[in-house]
Amino acid sequence: MLRYALLLFAGLTFSTGLLAAPDGARLYERHCSACHGLHGEGGVGIPLALPSFQSAVDDHFLFTTIRHGRPGRVMPSFKTLSDAQVRAIISHIRTFAPQSEKTVPALHKPAHGDPGRGKKLFTKYCAHCHGAKGEGGHGTGVTFSRPRDLPVMPPALNNTGFLAAASDEMIKRTLMDGREGTPMISFLKVGLNEQDIDDIVSYVRSFEKSPIEWKYAPDIEPELTMESPYDVQTTVENIKRAAIGKNFRIIRIQNLENGLFDEDKEDPNQVIVYFCNFNFINQALSIDPRVGLFMPCRVTVVKRDDGTVEVMSINPRYMSRMYNNAELKESCNKMYDIYESILEEATL
Repeated sequence: MLRYALLLFAGLTFSTGLLAAPDGARLYERHCSACHGLHGEGGVGIPLALPSFQSAVDDHFLFTTIRHGRPGRVMPSFKTLSDAQVRAIISHIRTFAPQSEKTVPALHKPAHGDPGRGKKLFTKYCAHCHGAKGEGGHGTGVTFSRPRDLPVMPPALNNTGFLAAASDEMIKRTLMDGREGTPMISFLKVGLNEQDIDDIVSYVRSFEKSPIEWKYAPDIEPELTMESPYDVQTTVENIKRAAIGKNFRIIRIQNLENGLFDEDKEDPNQVIVYFCNFNFINQALSIDPRVGLFMPCRVTVVKRDDGTVEVMSINPRYMSRMYNNAELKESCNKMYDIYESILEEATL
């Protein structure tokens, strides 16, 4: 009986993964590869397989980056992963590096520089790529939205996630050595000395006093809903008129159940109005191609069983929260105002 119980326990723990070590390759493929490439070749995210990246960052940097992400910069935080799972992902990332690059020393020696002088040097040598206030490069890094002169998107240095992950020594080492395979050059080769670089690092560290923060607006509903005093057909015509008045083109109008049932069995009291402003969409897509998931614009009109007619759309501000892209926030706020205006005009 004891032997049977032990075997049963061993089987249960094996099947539930209680004793099994986390599979770093599988975790990486699931959580990281879509942005960083299956083999760390990069894409939306930076190429993790670059030897110059692998040799410049320690495991603390990788761990903290995975745990906290980069608020407002597409890289999400993976707070639901256990410490063991994060370490397993890091171990897998290290397999991308050549054997000679696998051992990375801890990089925690603080810099001793003049941040005031460092600001002037930063403005001259760093701001072109990293932004005047360290806000980082533009776009997500996806091929068609990435500025063609920057094969890797310059990170946001004035970011709570970066500042928590990057040590002074790591930043200093990157400035001194550069990062081969990216636009990041060695600033020793352009005439700066070690004290100059310490000054720049001290200035970057001073961003911690006023970092750029990305805060989610609380209690945002995923959809906008208004009640219409008109019947379905009149409400649909009102939406069309309101959308055209906002410089949108009507693409099509179809029953919500289109394609799900035979045409004669579709409910005529559930209708979707599709409309588009191609200039606005192109601008939003250039910031973040994931906007395409809720394009073209659409408003749904539904007659409830009690006779109430409701008009609904997605809430772009809610979508903005999901994308973790501060650059997209302005476009989502603009789209929210457009949706709200169209719904209000159609239901007056």
